[in-house]
Formats: sequence, C-alpha cells, structure tokens
Amino acid sequence: MSAEMGPHRWRPLKPCERHTVTDPTLRLPTSTFRVVLDLGVLPLVAPTLADRFRQPELGIDFDGESEADRAAIFIEFPDGQLHLEIVDAEVEYHFHDALGEGDGSSPWDDEETENLINWAMAFAAHLAPLLPDLVADVEEAADWFDQGLPIYAAQVEPVPLQLIEVQLEGDLLMLPWLGAGTVDHEHIDAPGDPIALLWSATEEGSTTPIARAWSDGITTTPLAEAEPGVNWDAVGLPEAEVLDWLSSLYINDNVIPDPRVTIMQAALLRIAGLA
Repeated sequence: MSAEMGPHRWRPLKPCERHTVTDPTLRLPTSTFRVVLDLGVLPLVAPTLADRFRQPELGIDFDGESEADRAAIFIEFPDGQLHLEIVDAEVEYHFHDALGEGDGSSPWDDEETENLINWAMAFAAHLAPLLPDLVADVEEAADWFDQGLPIYAAQVEPVPLQLIEVQLEGDLLMLPWLGAGTVDHEHIDAPGDPIALLWSATEEGSTTPIARAWSDGITTTPLAEAEPGVNWDAVGLPEAEVLDWLSSLYINDNVIPDPRVTIMQAALLRIAGLA
C-alpha cells in the first residue's frame, strides 16, 4: 500500500561544486511559538511503550478530499519503520528497514513487535478522529506565525486543550526576482528533493528550466546548478546571481523546517505521551 496519498504531508525533511551560497546571518531569528490545540482527552490510553521505542520520528499524510477518510501514520526509528494506513477507521500496517525498504516484515523480535503494534493501534485510534480538525488548526497556526503572531489558539467548544511550545527557525531573507521576465519553481520527484527554476520572458509565456537545486544525499548540503544553453543576457542576471537566488529559495522551501511540520510533530508527540 502506498503512503503517498494526499495533499497534506507532515513529515520532517530527511537529510545543492556545483554552487553553494547563502550568508546564514541574513535570516530571520528562531522564535518561540505557542499553540493551543484540541488533542483529545489525554493521557493516551495505550499499552506502555518499551523504552527502546520512546524516541520515534512521527509523521502523517492526510487526505481529507478523497471519498474515504485516508491517513498514513509513520513511526520511524534508526533501525526500522512501522507504517500504518487508516481508511474509514480501518487500520492496516507494514514494516520497513531503516532505509525504508525491505519485504514488509518486522525488523524487531516478536515481543518488541507486538508491543509496538499494540501501542501504535491505540495511538492511531486516538488520532484518526482528530485529524481533519487538527490539520486545519495546524495550517491556521502556521499562518498566524507567518503573520508575526506569538500564539495561536484553536476556536473550539469547551474541551480539554493542550498548550504546545515550539522553536521555529526563521527563513533566509531574499530579494524579489530582479531579472528579466518572471520565474516559478516546481518540485521534482527524485532523490535529493530537487526543484527546478522555471523562467519565462513574459508573465504568460511558456516556461523554460534554467537551473535546479537539490540536497546532497551524503552531506545534505544544498547545491545548485545551471541548465546548459541558457541565454543569461535574456534572463537579465548573471548565472552566479541566479544560482545564489535559487539556493536561498531552496533552503527556505526544502531545508528550513516547515512550521506546519514542526507544529504537527509537537502535537503528535504530545498525543503519544512522548514529549
């Protein structure tokens, strides 16, 4: 079964010479943001999770636009992964090795596997009915953060609420596009999370890839490279300046943690009783 199922992806990025840039001092500071959310009645009613499993990386994909309510839950560790898929309150699961591969069998012994599955099923059962509203609230909270507000409180009926405090990294400061024509970018489904910089001589003209940026698979360093045959006089900026600009865009878009992901991670860990 596939976990690539919806428009809401809430997973932290894994770990672009070609060309590297950016002055790390030219960025907004890291700031504390407080979020008040409805996470259901806590603490979570679930079997006690074994100590070796108490520092997972948690993530979700949620599709609230399909005919069925669908969600994928990712519970990942340095030595293996458990993925669950929820469709209309029915839960299925499978395992991967540490690289996200394998034949679907558990990388842990029978006792450890049973403990993790029993805990994960309780976690999924608690999380599933919360997801539509939780996703919407996290989206709204991130919008409030983008507007410079220090705290977000979900508007709900009287229910038990949880206060979560997160540290959110600031973006690199960027100038608008100063070259000729217009630019856009698109994500490419390939290793290294690459994006392509698309250029057009006019606002409504056809777009041409002029450069791409990606993350080195070993060092995770952002790299950028121009496409061959680009007419930089027509683009209106030297190649080096374009690659600087693209690298900053890439870091903001793909490297600095998305506030939505950071807030959702904190919410999932609070529900799980692991933070």
